[in-house]
Amino acid sequence: MAALVKRRGSKAARREAIEFYLFISPWVIGFLVFLLLPLVSSLYYSFTRYEIGGRPLWVGLRNYAEMFADPRYLNSLKVTFTFALASVPGVTIVALGLALVLSQNLRGISIFRSIYFMPSVMPMVAVSLTWFYVLRPETGPLAGVLALLGIQGPRWLGEPRWALIALMIINIWISFGGQMVIYMAGIKGIPRELYEVAEIDGAGSWARFWNVTIPMLSATIFLNLVLGIIGAMQIFDIPWVMTKGGPNDATRTYMIHLYNRGWVEIQMGSASAMGWILFLIIMAITLLIIRSSQAWVYYEGERR
Repeated sequence: MAALVKRRGSKAARREAIEFYLFISPWVIGFLVFLLLPLVSSLYYSFTRYEIGGRPLWVGLRNYAEMFADPRYLNSLKVTFTFALASVPGVTIVALGLALVLSQNLRGISIFRSIYFMPSVMPMVAVSLTWFYVLRPETGPLAGVLALLGIQGPRWLGEPRWALIALMIINIWISFGGQMVIYMAGIKGIPRELYEVAEIDGAGSWARFWNVTIPMLSATIFLNLVLGIIGAMQIFDIPWVMTKGGPNDATRTYMIHLYNRGWVEIQMGSASAMGWILFLIIMAITLLIIRSSQAWVYYEGERR
């Protein structure tokens, strides 16, 4: 009897294991075919001279050496870092400020929450057409407002010193909605007792913000900071649709340079090398932020 039960149990366990692998097989196949295989292939191609339709020719580290000797590549790094260093704090400030305001229990506040979140879900083509109209140097709404103030507006997308600034503004406008929702969720999770205790101790609004709100939101700020930097370092769609990297490469971000190298100049080996360098840069920045989080991120219940 015991042997029969054991045999039946092993049969059921085998069938359960088979069903398990059958259910996860679509994900495993997708991971192997669409993620792991392209990843390994791109690493191999980064050490080759490879054009689509041809055979890869092994060149070792030549792609990496040529990349760092290319002024346009170095300029794309500079543009990308400048974009990230300006837009990520801008998105954080706008998103956190609006989250503090929109977390108030006021009548009709849900309408404003929807309005401010709307840019985050708008199609990129619609956003581009809207901002093309707004930033027209002579007939756009922004130029009209500046003219009323006696200010001659610049050619936002036509002058190198203003084009990147314009794209930063557009990126902030598009990106703050998603972060705002996350900050609002974090604000709602802060115990009201902490504010009451701080108020009893004589803390004003500014002191409560710095000593209660910011520490309790530090984990949320950390999350948005990491996601924001990863997104900013890979920015492609906004500058590609709006300026194609111009004028004079002023908005030629890393991803635009990679795209042109791979799909315009058909140098897939060099483009693969650029992709791996970008991966290492983002990983290094992310690890640095994670390492620094021990000094400024507070987790409830964590022992220091």
